Amino acid sequence: MQGYLLINKPTAVTSFHVTACVRKKLGIKRTGHAGTLDPLATGVLPVMVGQATRLIELLPVSEKRYKARFQTGLTTDTLDITGQVLTETKAEISAGMVEAVLQQFRGEIKQIPPMYSAISKDGVRLYELARQGIEVEREARAVFISSLALLSAGKNEFSIDVRCSKGTYIRSLIDDIGKALGCGAVMTALERTEGNGFSLEDCVSLDAFMESDGVGYLNPPDRALQPYSQITVTPAQTTRFLNGGELDMGRITLPGNHTNYIRVYGNDRFLGLGQIDRANQMLKVKCVFNEA
Repeated sequence: MQGYLLINKPTAVTSFHVTACVRKKLGIKRTGHAGTLDPLATGVLPVMVGQATRLIELLPVSEKRYKARFQTGLTTDTLDITGQVLTETKAEISAGMVEAVLQQFRGEIKQIPPMYSAISKDGVRLYELARQGIEVEREARAVFISSLALLSAGKNEFSIDVRCSKGTYIRSLIDDIGKALGCGAVMTALERTEGNGFSLEDCVSLDAFMESDGVGYLNPPDRALQPYSQITVTPAQTTRFLNGGELDMGRITLPGNHTNYIRVYGNDRFLGLGQIDRANQMLKVKCVFNEA
């Protein structure tokens, strides 16, 4: 069994819990998710099954989109409402004030990952250190915010729509917005509305998946790779590719505007991904999908 599922992750559970549910339901050993969502967060969570787990780092679209709510005048150790309160400030923040600072966070920005995150430091997850009361220095990372809009405003409560690059922490973004406002801010809710080229409309709830046979929601692995160009090879080339052999680019026909990774088909099925080696004019094997 191989392919991928699109789960609308519920709140109060981890992304790991979702993949464990999928493993149990489908009776398989290998699952993995693309893009961790915090327990507080909901929304698009691609779950790869079987051999498709090798595609997690190869998905062609990495940009993500979120709707987030935050409260001003408050900071916590986790940067969200679930954490221990560090500071409380009485401040009347208007929609205009928020709009004024959002411009600072559009385009490429530097962001320091939160301590409560899955990033490793010397082989230890940051959140494990944070739970021990240990804070370590984190290097600021460049991320890209392609769009950032204010959706709603209440009494010190606001919601935003964010489209951003892979690796962006919305909790950190909101914390930085709070600093720019001079009063602090914490995330109170987060929903991933788009991720890796998929949207909420593509997803099934975890409950609905668990109540079904599960298999009906499984998508073929190559459907997740549609932005990549494709080729069809001969039976002899099929055998060579499946055995890990490179293909001579002089003996295959590539599309005019081809991508660096190529979906390879042969014998009326998806064989795997090839990677162009321009220096040697060969199509190397990136990953192979054997018959399910």
